[in-house]
Amino acid sequence: MDIFLGIVVGLIVLMLLVVAHEFGHFIASRRNGVNVLEFGIGFPPRAVAWIKDPKTHKWRRLKRSEWGAVGVTKTVGMEKNTKNAAKSTEKERALSSNKNRDKIIQDGLIFSINWLPIGGFCQMDGESAEDERKGTFGNASFWKKTKILFAGVAMNWLVAFVILTVLAWVGMPTFLDGQFTVEADTRVEQTPVKISSVREDSPAEKAGFQIGDYILKVDGEEVYSGEDIIKVNQSHVGEKVNYTVRRLVKGSCQCIKAPCDCPDADIEAELDITAELNSADAEYLLGVAMESSESLAYSTWSAPIVGAGLTLQITGETFKGLGQLVWNLITGVGRQFSPDDSVRESGREAISTVGDSVTGPIGILGILFPSFVSTGPANVAFIAALISISLACMNVLPIPALDGGRWFLIGIFKLRHKKLTKETEERIVTRAFIVLLALIAIVTILDITRFFR
Repeated sequence: MDIFLGIVVGLIVLMLLVVAHEFGHFIASRRNGVNVLEFGIGFPPRAVAWIKDPKTHKWRRLKRSEWGAVGVTKTVGMEKNTKNAAKSTEKERALSSNKNRDKIIQDGLIFSINWLPIGGFCQMDGESAEDERKGTFGNASFWKKTKILFAGVAMNWLVAFVILTVLAWVGMPTFLDGQFTVEADTRVEQTPVKISSVREDSPAEKAGFQIGDYILKVDGEEVYSGEDIIKVNQSHVGEKVNYTVRRLVKGSCQCIKAPCDCPDADIEAELDITAELNSADAEYLLGVAMESSESLAYSTWSAPIVGAGLTLQITGETFKGLGQLVWNLITGVGRQFSPDDSVRESGREAISTVGDSVTGPIGILGILFPSFVSTGPANVAFIAALISISLACMNVLPIPALDGGRWFLIGIFKLRHKKLTKETEERIVTRAFIVLLALIAIVTILDITRFFR
């Protein structure tokens, strides 16, 4: 059940983050004079769609019969190119038709909700860099293209900032060493260690431990993690140890007359429990399974500062991790050509760390989200912020199939004062996309093997 719930929550979170990314492209496109043909939530096939009339600015629902070529009013350039059709040769008319056959004007913006919940899309008019029609992406200036391409990245960073700011206010989980905080306005609360199971006929069961108990102290000393408790237990093997626990005590008495001193409602109480631990050669000492404790940091006026600082910190750590991953891969592969067995073995270890540190959709949905969903909404929100930052960082990279790569490609041709043709752009982007799909397939296989270990 936890896995199923984690997958559902993960799909929703990933879809919302991708939709936010595409919404950034949408806003920037509209503000910079580029027509948007369709903005979709999810991927086709379509479930439902609406179109906005550019004159009345009113929306109407599209009929299924209109989904094919709705809103196409004319083919651009045909009137001009065929104005003197009688004087044009048949070959010229054919060339004109072929040249402009896919250059269309759509009568209104389409908003669609689609069946595949794996993201979203923003379809701009004339996305090829060589398209010079007014209102197309290709006709926009280099500065406008820069703003449009990186607007999705900016939106992902903005989403992460908002999430982390809210978490700083309501309770920020601490996952990073040296996690950014404003000390003058930070209050840290440590949740106690919770008992998730008690072994039958164990010292814990005999002493009276129950599932759901929180261990606060051991021999009078406060403990904040399962490791702390294990260390104390190991130093008192075979001895009696006193534990202070917090337990929800259910009220069960009924008062005949006032005043009534016994509780008639559930209350939390602190209890002292003494358990005699097993000997060192036993399978276990106490006989309980414990859930990890959690540290939450609370801020007030500094919440936006914490949100911004932590966004920058995680961004830096993400780029640092990507750099280390690439370095391990390059050096690992290079060491395989060494005649020294120890060098080749170190290379294999470096390549293995690359596989262990990369997680794809299967790992995120099947492993990451189920483990975080069970620990509460704050942890789910935190992982959503991490993924949003990761999406931003990945799309900045100069990979042609991604936003940063498209900008890099357009910039190179602009510096060379050469025209980037549609054929050249499609060839480069397609090859890069194939490489990305191959990498995703490899990562997916690694995720599946980890999932069934």
